[in-house]
Amino acid sequence: MASADTIMSAFTTLLVTLDPPGLAPIFLGLTAGMDRVQRRHVALRGTFIAFCILTAFAIFGAGILSLLGISMGAFRIAGGLLLFWIAFEMIFQKRNERKEETSKTAITIDHIQNIAVFPLALPLIAGPGAISATVLLAGTFSQPVDRLLLILMLALTMGTVLLALLVADRLDKYLGMTGRAVLTRLLGVLLAALSVQFVVDGVRSAFNL
Repeated sequence: MASADTIMSAFTTLLVTLDPPGLAPIFLGLTAGMDRVQRRHVALRGTFIAFCILTAFAIFGAGILSLLGISMGAFRIAGGLLLFWIAFEMIFQKRNERKEETSKTAITIDHIQNIAVFPLALPLIAGPGAISATVLLAGTFSQPVDRLLLILMLALTMGTVLLALLVADRLDKYLGMTGRAVLTRLLGVLLAALSVQFVVDGVRSAFNL
């Protein structure tokens, strides 16, 4: 059974990577012109699809790596570097700019009914960072009981994302532009520290240190 510290670190990694406060204003832009019922439908569908995607990676991700001959140590190093880049983007406000650009492009290409799938579920919620973090954590939570715990943590973090989307209008007004910028940067610093820890663990595992 995973320790309390491991569980807390895993939950923090998932929560910071998914970044619910950062998704809220983008979700408002995606669903502009919709009423509250339609917006709730998009939020529910999008978070459910994202949860299914991340759960699939939590269950089968390590097996796919093994099939490809990629060690968990190597993936920890690569995933840690990717998460560090995402943290860098969060600190310097590049990630939200990229997400906003993605959402604008999607509205012109896809019908409004498909927004829950693209770009909300993929890649805004279940993006490369979230998928990498999930596979990395699946390597730590390798026992069946621990893997179930990881899926429960995914469900809990996805519930937090859903809550942020449902109250997106109020959250955006409460935080404001300054509040969002400060919170995103703080989360970015935290994610940078966690990503470095993934790299350190990966080096130890790869070189049997």
